[in-house]
Amino acid sequence: MAKIPATSALNAIAQAEADQQGKALFEAGQYQQAVDELDQAVKLYQSQGNSLQQAAALANLSLVHQQLGAWEPATSAIAASLSLLQPVSHTPPGMAVLAQALEVQGRLQLNIGKVDQALATWQQAESMFQKVNNTEGIVQSRLNQSQALRSLGFYRRSLDQLNSLNSMLQTQPNSRQKAIALRNLGEALQVGSNLDQSRTVLEESLQVAKAMNEPNQIAAALLSLGNTARAQKDAPQYPTDAIAYYESAASISTIPLLRIQAQLNQLSLLVSSQSTRQSDDSQSDSPTLREARATDTIRERFTNRIPQLLAQLPAQLDQLPDSRATIYARINFAQTLLNFATQTALAENSSLSLVSRPSSTLALSPLLQSTLQQAIQQSRRLGDKRAESYSLGTLGTVYEKAAAQLATTNPAEHTRQLGYAKDVTQKALLLAQATNTGDIAYRWHWQLGRLLKQKGDVKDAIAAYDSAIANLRSLRGDLVSANADVQFNFRDSVEPIYRQSVDLLLSEAKPSAENLEKARQQIESLQLAELDNFFREACLEGQRVLLDEVVDQKNPTTTIVYPIVLRNPLTSEVKLQVIAKIPNQPLKRYPPITTSIKDFDSTMDQIANTLNGGLSQLQPFQTATCKVYDWLIQPMEQDIQSAIALAETTNTKVIAKSEDRAIVETLVFVLDDRLRQVPIAALWDGHQYLVERYSIALSPGLQLLDPKPIKREPLRVLAAGLSDPPTSFGFSKLPFVQTEIASITKLGFFTNALLEQNFTRETLEGNINAVPFNVVHLATHGQFSSNAKDTFILAADGPINVTQFDTLLRSRDATRPEAIELLVLSACQTAKNDNRATLGLAGFAVRSGARSTLASLTNVSDESTSVLMANFYQQLSNPKESITKAEALRRAQVALFKNPESYAFRAPEFWAPYILIGNWL
Repeated sequence: MAKIPATSALNAIAQAEADQQGKALFEAGQYQQAVDELDQAVKLYQSQGNSLQQAAALANLSLVHQQLGAWEPATSAIAASLSLLQPVSHTPPGMAVLAQALEVQGRLQLNIGKVDQALATWQQAESMFQKVNNTEGIVQSRLNQSQALRSLGFYRRSLDQLNSLNSMLQTQPNSRQKAIALRNLGEALQVGSNLDQSRTVLEESLQVAKAMNEPNQIAAALLSLGNTARAQKDAPQYPTDAIAYYESAASISTIPLLRIQAQLNQLSLLVSSQSTRQSDDSQSDSPTLREARATDTIRERFTNRIPQLLAQLPAQLDQLPDSRATIYARINFAQTLLNFATQTALAENSSLSLVSRPSSTLALSPLLQSTLQQAIQQSRRLGDKRAESYSLGTLGTVYEKAAAQLATTNPAEHTRQLGYAKDVTQKALLLAQATNTGDIAYRWHWQLGRLLKQKGDVKDAIAAYDSAIANLRSLRGDLVSANADVQFNFRDSVEPIYRQSVDLLLSEAKPSAENLEKARQQIESLQLAELDNFFREACLEGQRVLLDEVVDQKNPTTTIVYPIVLRNPLTSEVKLQVIAKIPNQPLKRYPPITTSIKDFDSTMDQIANTLNGGLSQLQPFQTATCKVYDWLIQPMEQDIQSAIALAETTNTKVIAKSEDRAIVETLVFVLDDRLRQVPIAALWDGHQYLVERYSIALSPGLQLLDPKPIKREPLRVLAAGLSDPPTSFGFSKLPFVQTEIASITKLGFFTNALLEQNFTRETLEGNINAVPFNVVHLATHGQFSSNAKDTFILAADGPINVTQFDTLLRSRDATRPEAIELLVLSACQTAKNDNRATLGLAGFAVRSGARSTLASLTNVSDESTSVLMANFYQQLSNPKESITKAEALRRAQVALFKNPESYAFRAPEFWAPYILIGNWL
């Protein structure tokens, strides 16, 4: 979404009239005029021999050139400024100007991709501001450092910086600078998905701006509040609130650029809401009822607003002076036009359709074309290669969409439009590579890959996708904030790249071993990127071992199963690709299975809707899980059995035999898409459940953290339980919590228990740091969600979210040497109406640092849980038999539905939801 640029006024000393006029023009967005005025000021100060004011004016001049995207003159101006300041840098006036000049230099370094240098420069600026006791300067420097830390992938440090700033700002008197600083802080929090905190801080900025009677600062705060409200999709009134903020910002602002940005954001929200249902119907996540109602509200109240804005904005954009912000505003408008034309399928003669038929010749929509051509021309006038790359690449997207509409009706013109698209995309890519801007380059590599695929050039298309993914890997820390100026969404802008790449790699009837391995790695990269996006920082660090090595060397009775779900909204089909790694055999891809998206999703829905239906829903549950069994397991069954037979005939070491099966064999699944919601243990082959034949575990990727079997010494358990949760959370009581924990203690384990009101965040943290243990068992309600802040466990004093829990365990890492072998979350569940909620479960598993995590996908009976957990720990600690954690869970699950003593719990809802994530050994 569009954002106004933060201003950085160098007003430490008195200024000449031209200097003051340049500052006023800068703040009004009249950048070229500001350059002219500041040039005059620089010459005047030089003629007067006033090097201090000359240096300040040069720093201002650099800042204005940066807004124009003119990097060479910006670099020259700031270099000249710093050179003039060297002789006086030890004096208080010299330090004051030098600090602000360093702020400008850091901004330039960030803009041209030198983030490490920017961070160091801003740290130096802060030191200078401290020496001259400039609190406002200190605040701005720390805000800038926070941005640099986020760009480098250090989101936790960035957030710490922001939180300390918030405390500092609360003590400051109201001022224009305080309003700006609070707004910048709120925007940074919004980028990091701290939306509630962002809204609170932005509302403070708004109140300060009102107190100072600063209309444009009021408008700027309202614009930022609109962006935060738009991101708060959990709030029932999020769309109408966002639109109200945007409308107020547009009506109050006297700065044309700010007003247009508010209108553009309003327009893009209105357009995206028009097709929420139809676009989501073909995706893996159908919208929640709340989102659907919000969309309906927008349709009812703002139906006429779209044509009004479409009519007003072109002329308003033409009135803006050349600047990078103006170019991005045009790109934003073009993207919304493109979405509107695509989604509403306008008539061919509409001015907004992608193609029209003047004189029977197809051409691009004049409005779209002119908008982007003007952006390209402005970029070239300014010498702003980054903005030119964005403009050209977006034009390539328009050509691509136009070609798609012509694929069946006019093949010749379809081919011509693809050629245009390829040509401008390659130009955009060259510009992005020349400026070392990977956050743009990945988009154009991806676009080029799509175009090459349509032309039938599969080899070059694969290479283009490989380059796009390589760029994404290099951007792990800051992909979202790097794209803050244009419309960005992880699900739209990142995930499809990986899936389309995999589809290409597996498109041949017999993919090569190299392509199989690459496809598998791409899916793991996607899952890693999902977790990075979930936490808004890079994760999964540390020493890890490939699953293949574990299977081939340490645990040769395990098979790894990689089901990959590839959705095609254009054909409404799902292609299911299943790759398996059987011990000491090469990867094998089984014949792909194609079904409709509707059939796939309805199967997932049927499993979810009947799992907790008891025995009365057993037949439809087994029917649906049998279908998934046929998709995932049946094709490889013969290969698995052949591997078992080979192991027996060659005396390969295998795990001990049991009464139920010839051999204990483990299946480890790296699940994808909505298959993550499926209780794999309950897959039905028509005669028995999968868990009756195999131990089962899940892995979040192709690598395993420290793959060692659990030590056969007495387990040391830190247990915490809450049977009576706070009523405000709407969770039921858990009357068997104390029974569950007592059963663990009875097995002879050393158990430190925190029960009921003694289980708080503070007591948990104290015990984590003080007590030696290798198992953490939490018998309390919790929720896994696709949003990190809504993923939590519940203590007596409130929720502990996944990030806070991670912080607790990291503090333990610094004081205790013992590894956490096992984290048990016995009463947690995935959030309702959230098809990506298992991302939260994976997040908990990954960030805990535990080698294994045992948890439930859905809410399970408290009573049956206590029985299953007692059996699990008993199996795991049996001194007479050394078994894996996966086998211990398997036996506990089977006992629950087969043993006469627990016959009441034979329905899948009591045992199937439990899953083991990570190290199954």
